[in-house]
Amino acid sequence: MTTDRRNDAGHGQWSGDVEPRRRATDAPVEGATRVVLVDDHDLIRQGLRRAFERARDFVVVGEAASVAEGAAVVNRERPDVLVTDVKLPDGSGIDLAARVRGVHDEMGIVVLTMYAGDEHLLGALEAGASAFVNKDAPSDDVVAAARHAVASPRSFSAEDLAGAMQRRLSTPVGPALSPRETEVLHLLAEGLSAGQIGRRLFISESTTKTHIGKIYDKLGATNRAQAVMKAVRLGLVGPEGRS
Repeated sequence: MTTDRRNDAGHGQWSGDVEPRRRATDAPVEGATRVVLVDDHDLIRQGLRRAFERARDFVVVGEAASVAEGAAVVNRERPDVLVTDVKLPDGSGIDLAARVRGVHDEMGIVVLTMYAGDEHLLGALEAGASAFVNKDAPSDDVVAAARHAVASPRSFSAEDLAGAMQRRLSTPVGPALSPRETEVLHLLAEGLSAGQIGRRLFISESTTKTHIGKIYDKLGATNRAQAVMKAVRLGLVGPEGRS
């Protein structure tokens, strides 16, 4: 008898209770979707395996606990879908996703994580994954994500994807300039000399030149023209000087 085992609420992991005996009627259907699971925690792999076995239209054909093992199992088994954790002992599941996507264009890839924040979600998107699921989600959500991944391997599904992309777009890119360096950069872009900038900001010319030197270093520029061009390209200032 199988039971619905949700993830442990306190740890974001799927339960690793004693493996139930599988009934003949629980066998996967003919033509079942083939899955490979990659996670360095055996209990989590067990929980995921049971979730896919309950679905019956899936069959787990391989498991691995690292990036290297995962890549080898995927190349050997050529599953329909790979389900991988982000954090692995020898690297990242996102790196594994990118590696697999580079070879298997039509394979579904589901990335799991227990970490909050947009970094992993957007990393999975850029790596070519098909879906991104938090480990706090019910195991049925992982199965549903795997179905989506198989049906649309080159699309991407994730909770709060729109919010993450909006936050990415609203985050400034380029080097982090101090408020004073930003002021100096804007005045440089307006064509003011070091002396004029100093008088405008009520600081000495030598202090102004120190700020200009730091701006050049941060932008990788060797002169005013390069600095201004790079600043415009990065959106730090507008074409007319002020951003």
